[in-house]
Amino acid sequence: QWGYIDQLLELLRAGQAGAISASPAAMADYEERRLAAAKTTPTPAEATVEGIDRTAKLYVGGKQARPDGGYSQAIWSPKGKLLGHVGIGNRKDIRNAVEAAHAARGWGKATGHNKAQILYYIGENLSARAAEFAARIKDLTGKPGEAEVDAAINRLFTYAAWADKYDGQVKQVPMRAVAIAMNEPVGVIGALCPNEAPLLGLISVMAPAIAMGNTCVLIPSETAPLSATDFYQVLDTSDLPAGVVNIVTGTHAELAKPLAG
Repeated sequence: QWGYIDQLLELLRAGQAGAISASPAAMADYEERRLAAAKTTPTPAEATVEGIDRTAKLYVGGKQARPDGGYSQAIWSPKGKLLGHVGIGNRKDIRNAVEAAHAARGWGKATGHNKAQILYYIGENLSARAAEFAARIKDLTGKPGEAEVDAAINRLFTYAAWADKYDGQVKQVPMRAVAIAMNEPVGVIGALCPNEAPLLGLISVMAPAIAMGNTCVLIPSETAPLSATDFYQVLDTSDLPAGVVNIVTGTHAELAKPLAG
């Protein structure tokens, strides 16, 4: 939608100058992209739109960021209520997220105790907003969300407990000496989160990765991404360094290839 507005403003400015010019190829490309974005999430037969619309941004490098393409898609409840919009990420957004994740490689050098404390803090902050997230999940899926939120909190606490258990080991060798074996993080992990259980699925992918010192780029649920865009508000208040977790919304089919590349 941002892209539509920007292009409309350009046309209006050109009109005020007395000369609106656009090549047929450019107009055809614009119309093709507009139709493709509209087909991503079909509008329900009986739609309900209430209040002010909100477009959730991407989460890259610890900051909210507009998608490079400027497009967004509507997110509807099973009953046809408009819940909001999310940005549609593209190849450049994935590149930016991966660069931010690489820039946060200092996370891998943090102590296990430090990583554990931050994971506990994330779990505590999510627990403080449990009712809000449960209501969001119910709106998105039509199913009660309390059990999923409880499971997500417990999973954060579980991996927080494991975070300081893999620092390394001291082993004997066949001489008068010892060998110190230190575990090292893999680096940047890219993951497509499942559509089912949108919050629990994202945390189940994220928590073990960052507990072991990795950074990650996550593509949340296609059908219910608003739980993920709400969750990065929790990350913002949990002392997690910028770039450790990056969230790019969009379709899995389009983002999987640049994420894997």
